[in-house]
Amino acid sequence: MPKAKSRIQINNRRASFDYEFLETYDAGIVLVGSEIKSLRMGKASLTDAFCYFVNGELYVKGMNISTYFWSSWNGHEPARDRKLLLTKRELRHLQQSVKLKGLTIVAIRAYIADNGYAKLKIALAKGKKEYDKRQSIKEKDMRRELDRS
Repeated sequence: MPKAKSRIQINNRRASFDYEFLETYDAGIVLVGSEIKSLRMGKASLTDAFCYFVNGELYVKGMNISTYFWSSWNGHEPARDRKLLLTKRELRHLQQSVKLKGLTIVAIRAYIADNGYAKLKIALAKGKKEYDKRQSIKEKDMRRELDRS
């Protein structure tokens, strides 16, 4: 029997305003029991979430998953660093790319995949300058005006 399609998506809308995305990847997240329950309830935040490397492994920092209110055991730490799961080739490519000046890895979206696993969409990104942000706002306003007419 196939699992029901999940509509849980936690987005980081601020990231698209502050960064220009060059490449995107879907990564698995290593979670403890109560974290997946909170994520399925949509009790997570990706504001200011970014990724970094430690000994060739990728971790996400700043991802906040609230404690599960129904848990009888000691819950999890909401703001702990979580390991991300990618292929060796993807990890190697990202690690080499981050060494370039001005590139970083940001978390865009957390969701539950069709197979029931928690996933995190990450992007290799370049920070926008102030004038790039103004240009993005102008383009968004123009698209909104065109849609209205």
